[in-house]
Amino acid sequence: MDAYLDAMNEFLTAVNAVIWSDFVLYAVLATGVLFTIWSGFCQYHALSHGTAVTLGRYDESDDPGAINHFQALSAALSATVGLGNIGGVAVAIALGGPGAMFWMWVVGLVGMALKTTEVTQAMLFRNTDDRDNPHGGPMWVVDQGIREHFPTFKALARPLGILFCITLLIATITGGNMFQAWNVGVVTSKALPDLPVQLVGVVLAVLVGLTILGGIKRIGAVAGRVVPFMCVLYLIAATYVLLVNAERLPDTLRLIFTSAFSPSEADNAFLGGTFGLAFLWGMKRALFSSEAGQGSSPIAHSAAKTHEPVREGVVAGLEPFIDTLVVATLTSLVILSSGAWNREGEATLAEVPSFVAAAEDGAWTLPKTELPAKHDDAERVSGPWAAKDNVFLVARYGPVDEETGDNVHRVTGVVAQEGGKLVVTWEAVGAADDPIAEAPLVEHPTVYRDYPGAALTSYAFDLALPGLGTWLVMIASWLFAVSTMISWSYYGEQGVVYIAGERAVLPYKVIYCAFILAACSGYITTDSDLDNLTALGTGVMLWVNIPIMLLFGAIAMRAYKDYFKRLRAGQLKPTKR
Repeated sequence: MDAYLDAMNEFLTAVNAVIWSDFVLYAVLATGVLFTIWSGFCQYHALSHGTAVTLGRYDESDDPGAINHFQALSAALSATVGLGNIGGVAVAIALGGPGAMFWMWVVGLVGMALKTTEVTQAMLFRNTDDRDNPHGGPMWVVDQGIREHFPTFKALARPLGILFCITLLIATITGGNMFQAWNVGVVTSKALPDLPVQLVGVVLAVLVGLTILGGIKRIGAVAGRVVPFMCVLYLIAATYVLLVNAERLPDTLRLIFTSAFSPSEADNAFLGGTFGLAFLWGMKRALFSSEAGQGSSPIAHSAAKTHEPVREGVVAGLEPFIDTLVVATLTSLVILSSGAWNREGEATLAEVPSFVAAAEDGAWTLPKTELPAKHDDAERVSGPWAAKDNVFLVARYGPVDEETGDNVHRVTGVVAQEGGKLVVTWEAVGAADDPIAEAPLVEHPTVYRDYPGAALTSYAFDLALPGLGTWLVMIASWLFAVSTMISWSYYGEQGVVYIAGERAVLPYKVIYCAFILAACSGYITTDSDLDNLTALGTGVMLWVNIPIMLLFGAIAMRAYKDYFKRLRAGQLKPTKR
């Protein structure tokens, strides 16, 4: 099984290197800038008029749709405001450094234009044959749009719609499902180490299954209650941590801006990063977190009750603001101001261990190492060592890494109980196809506990108040994950309906819940494994949806400008004041 997973990770790494090339990031950024300028900075209208629409001031009971504007926004936010904000931001900072946050802000701003445009397009071309259960999304945009505006190419309409649905299902299973379940397993295991992670998967699968059987109306009702509660709970706790670390905030903000355009040096647990790495991770995690340009949110918004397509578009523009510029920003400031990202080690070995040549050609390994007790401060924050803890040392070997700007690497290991003692078994470094000429050099005898994904955010909260992160992030992760998974299950369901019809929905829901169990099986263990899954899902959707947005961009912009022309002329009156 391990050999199979290694081979799969290598394959996904190769695929992601293509779909996440610099060209793709620049194209998405440029598309967001294009629609920002083309719309006359729609971010303003999203924050002003979009807020009024969300509050129900323009609701009309006889409009086609299944849920109101607030429920549609909540359903879409439940898919975006979630573990991407807790775990995804942590991954971005852990691997890309503080500068990644700056690029997340950039994506958040231009993402407001991307969301406004793609949702407006979806509303223009949604299928309302059943007024109480409309269908929409990029698959319907490309299908109906080509038939109406490019009839010469109508033979391509359905194949292109199916192509989008395939990418949608990939993202549904990876980022919308497995990423969420895995992170819940990690943070729950941290809080309740005796609870099997497989049991976490079973409970999640049951909760999600019971909700998604009720369809979009139940999803909208649940999201409308859970999303506001979980956001307020999380924001209160994050604000407390920032108040505790208030004196560090000016330096933290300065560090974000300077690191966005210059290399970040290796520092304790952080291995360093170049400008390009900060840009890459900031873009990737912001796009995953906000889903801007992916084409997922339009599916939820297409169920909204309205006869004005642009009205729902400006509501959708609020999503990246709430998701990235508020929630993700607070998470990043908690991690950075607490020092969790470049934390000091939790224990010190009696002596620096030396590598020896392993059995495989070109590989080196460390002997099993008895693990000393944690330092007092470290144990106060995160408790004593336990079997199955993932740890690492910092070693120097090989050529300079183009991404980190240094040749320092993590040497990972797993803690086990042997003969009444805790020992670490270390992973070998180097291999026959990638040999290391000389033995790697351990930099210092400091042992770090690995905190992947949401566990790093939890640790940051615990630094301010021991126990706060462990329980807050566990509770928030469950709420975020369940709400995200139920919304993404609906996205995938709509893709299945487009491809195979209503008869395929029930088998799809069973398979969807089965992937929750797979994510909590214990075989996904590191940030890189996790990123391979989520990057694939986000990337393939961008490759298909961005061209669709550009193809029908002029149609959306004409509708957008016409709507606000009528609004300024007083032709569109609020129904409630």
